[in-house]
Amino acid sequence: MKTMSYLRFDKTLMTNLEESLPREILRTNRSGAYHCSTIVDCNTRKYHGLLVIPIPELDDENHVLLSSLDETVIQHGAEFNLGLHKYHGDNFSPRGHKYIREFECEKVPTTWYRVGGVILKKEKVFVHYENRILIRYTLVDAHSETTLRFRPFLAFRSVRQYTHENAQANRHYDLVENGIKTSMYPGYPELYMQLNKPNEFHFQPDWYRGIEYPKEQERGYDFNEDLYVPGYFEVNIKKGESVVFSGGITAMQDTAGLNDLFTKEVEERTPRADFKKCLINAAHQFLNKQGEDSYILAGYPWFKCRARDMFISLPGLMLSVGEVEKFEQVMNTASHAIYAFMNGEETHLKVYEMEHPDVLLWAVWTIQQYAKMVSREVAKAKYGTLLKDIMAYLTAGKHPNMRVDENGLIYSEGIQKAITWMNSTVNGRPVTPRTGYIVEFNSLWYNALRFTGDLLTDFGCNELIETCTLIADKAGQAFVDTFLNEYGYLLDYVDGQMMDWSVRPNMIFAAALDYSPLNSRQKKGVVDIVTKELLTPKGLRSLSPKSGGYNPNYVGPQLQRDYAYHQGTAWPWLEGFYLEAYLRIYKRSAISFVERQLISFEDELTCHCIGSIPELFDGNPPFRGRGAVSFTMNVAEILRVLYLLDKYNY
Repeated sequence: MKTMSYLRFDKTLMTNLEESLPREILRTNRSGAYHCSTIVDCNTRKYHGLLVIPIPELDDENHVLLSSLDETVIQHGAEFNLGLHKYHGDNFSPRGHKYIREFECEKVPTTWYRVGGVILKKEKVFVHYENRILIRYTLVDAHSETTLRFRPFLAFRSVRQYTHENAQANRHYDLVENGIKTSMYPGYPELYMQLNKPNEFHFQPDWYRGIEYPKEQERGYDFNEDLYVPGYFEVNIKKGESVVFSGGITAMQDTAGLNDLFTKEVEERTPRADFKKCLINAAHQFLNKQGEDSYILAGYPWFKCRARDMFISLPGLMLSVGEVEKFEQVMNTASHAIYAFMNGEETHLKVYEMEHPDVLLWAVWTIQQYAKMVSREVAKAKYGTLLKDIMAYLTAGKHPNMRVDENGLIYSEGIQKAITWMNSTVNGRPVTPRTGYIVEFNSLWYNALRFTGDLLTDFGCNELIETCTLIADKAGQAFVDTFLNEYGYLLDYVDGQMMDWSVRPNMIFAAALDYSPLNSRQKKGVVDIVTKELLTPKGLRSLSPKSGGYNPNYVGPQLQRDYAYHQGTAWPWLEGFYLEAYLRIYKRSAISFVERQLISFEDELTCHCIGSIPELFDGNPPFRGRGAVSFTMNVAEILRVLYLLDKYNY
């Protein structure tokens, strides 16, 4: 039926819901909209849907317009429904997954169904930069007349809420070319549902009640809703013919051209033929272009553009795969956001959490990676002024929560508010309050001071360079005196007489960054203890099992998960910096070790969100993937490690 592809699942797995339901599929349009579901098209989260789009006129959230589309194959008056929904009491209906023979998504998600003598192929594609999902059905084989019926399930709600049967829902629809348009509530756009050939729409309004989302139930949230079905489309299909369904917020003026549009979109896709190509495809999905502004979303399906995540991710997502122009587009938007923050100005830009003290230091690190991976001279020309302004702002002590102390170290207050990447909160207070001299902040600070002095030489910044050098000289010694303890690892934070002796991964940055206050022996000591106590096959633990409060399983209701979020769970993006440090210390002899570490991430591409890496993993075996299905920093850092490996191999 089909040649073997890299991401392929056979009938045995697809028809076993214990195996197929945990596996999810994600496609985005690079403008904030997405399609996400399971590989058997049974929605298990409130965030799942065929067409989920931002509606800025309503709010700052995504909205599920078209939840799903149930297909029915009709032959000789017999109906075979290919849909699948979960209802109360572990009841699945109509159990269409039993007809699935194969699923693969090398280019686009493709499902093969067999119903008696009928073989039907279903392919899905999200149109780039347009709020439109296309689904193509090809009748590969049939021995008699065949009709397809499509029943759309509508939600018209925010991803944070549910819809329930109500009298306010608008049932009105208008006929458009080869389809209909309808909108359930005021403020929402019209949803155009059209086919590429003449068909019949049968108005048969009904509510499907009590559809359940088990992933939300696991997470301790409400988990059921009612979905509105306005009726169904019926269309005849011949052997060898393709019928294309379009769901979008604008009309297709030429529905006959839908098949050509589908083919064109497929041709633009990079095949997910191996580990790296899967990650590159995943990387593309995080781009969110809004007019002239380009952002990086922190993950799917619920994250927005967070400043720290964006700067950490940019080099891996784009520079490591040679997409310099995209990097520069995002950095252009990010630069405006940086200046708006430093100048205390209001801005329309949707870059969140700019106020965290390490964000500007990560921006410097991003410029540093550009200088290394593209060109120092181009970096100086493009970003020299930005670098100068950031460092002048920080060294002058203008940041509202970052002061430069006499010893050269930077101090930030983190008791009342979570200010580091360990940002889990309960009742508004940090679960892991990290305050004072914070180890990764000061690692980044020292690196930024030295890099500024290095890059801006001959840039007419002599006074700034002098200041940075003076502070760095003091900070280097103070860093070692403050953080390095007699056991050879670094304290996590120090605030006066209070110091955190927990073994946490934040010390790894001091060994991984280009400029470090640690000598080679001290770096090796840090890497060794991280290897011994924090390294897992899925990333670095956020806390050592030997430290108090170790809680490695990210499960249960929200409160329980908040307490576990940074208390032992494993994070792949941290392993990117760990492997960079490992390569720094052990050079070419480290290559085989690094390659072995990456194998477990390759295994993950077929387990959680197909072709991507989830947000975090449990810190203990079997290291289950948890949280957001696709997480930007994880994908970015693994891509950057592959780039570093290529450099060593050449």
